[in-house]
Amino acid sequence: MDALIKKRIKQVIKGDQDAFAEIVEIYSNSIYQLGYRMLGNRHEAEDIAQEAFIRAYVNIKSFNQDLKFSTWLFRIATNLCIDRIRKKKPDYYLDAEVSGTDGLTMYSQLSSNSPLPEKELESLELQETVQKEILKLPEKYRAVIVLKYIEELSLNEISEILDMPLGTVKTRIHRGREALRQQLRYV
Repeated sequence: MDALIKKRIKQVIKGDQDAFAEIVEIYSNSIYQLGYRMLGNRHEAEDIAQEAFIRAYVNIKSFNQDLKFSTWLFRIATNLCIDRIRKKKPDYYLDAEVSGTDGLTMYSQLSSNSPLPEKELESLELQETVQKEILKLPEKYRAVIVLKYIEELSLNEISEILDMPLGTVKTRIHRGREALRQQLRYV
């Protein structure tokens, strides 16, 4: 493949445009895919591919034939994509007024970061249920589960607080989790 490309490049340098058409045919899909993956737009990807081949054709005499042509072509296309991303301006501005409204801006169209009331209620109910089930655990498991998952302490801190070996803490956390999981299945 590389030998064929090098042969075609030599023909292009001599003025054979059909040879460059063969090069375009070989790489067009790969260059288009690169553009599409970087820009996420089919039309822009087509533009980038076309521009990359034009630049490669215009600058083919400066191509170092000791290097791989595909690498050079991909570098051209990548740089074009990066330039397009940098120059791309937003199609809208958040403080622009939305047409057909009385003074509403795009800011009013943004979703809130706070969860929906239904989700908040579900979360509170789930927390309540889990808390009730934790209270039903045997004390030896309850202590490690609360320290690990509610207080978010490390295993070493739990070991020191409860004055027990680290291995025992790990075992009790595991068994406590399993017991809690069993209890929550029947809720």
